[in-house]
Amino acid sequence: MATRSTAREPNGEGGWICPRCGRRFARTRQTHECSPAMSLDQYFSTGPPYERPVFEAVHAYLCTLGPVHVEPVSVGIFIKRTGSFVELRPMTRWVAMSFPMPRRIDHPLIARQPIVAGTRIYHVVNLAGPADLVDPVRDWLAEAYDFVG
Repeated sequence: MATRSTAREPNGEGGWICPRCGRRFARTRQTHECSPAMSLDQYFSTGPPYERPVFEAVHAYLCTLGPVHVEPVSVGIFIKRTGSFVELRPMTRWVAMSFPMPRRIDHPLIARQPIVAGTRIYHVVNLAGPADLVDPVRDWLAEAYDFVG
């Protein structure tokens, strides 16, 4: 259920932690589905076998860029700085990875029409395995990391 909490809890890294579900958000009292994040083991216990290796490759790369916070929820894994910037959602044969950019990317690896939301343009790349995390995708993730800074 979407909820709006009035409590303020800084998390020490910028942003806000909901006192009800313990999830981290960019804005204080951000509207969200108020349910606690799962542990990674809980999340992966029901997922497809290709999902964890994709997550591990993406997460390992993002950690080379700086600190990130991992939040597994029922629909996928949100990777955050102050707010979400990478979402990994399992599909039938791959993981759909979305990320925001300050610009539109025109490249064959972009799997869907980008979505414009304010100053952010969200792109999706489909990753069937860790080998799909190729240099152009890593470059975009680095740019997205700096962009959401």
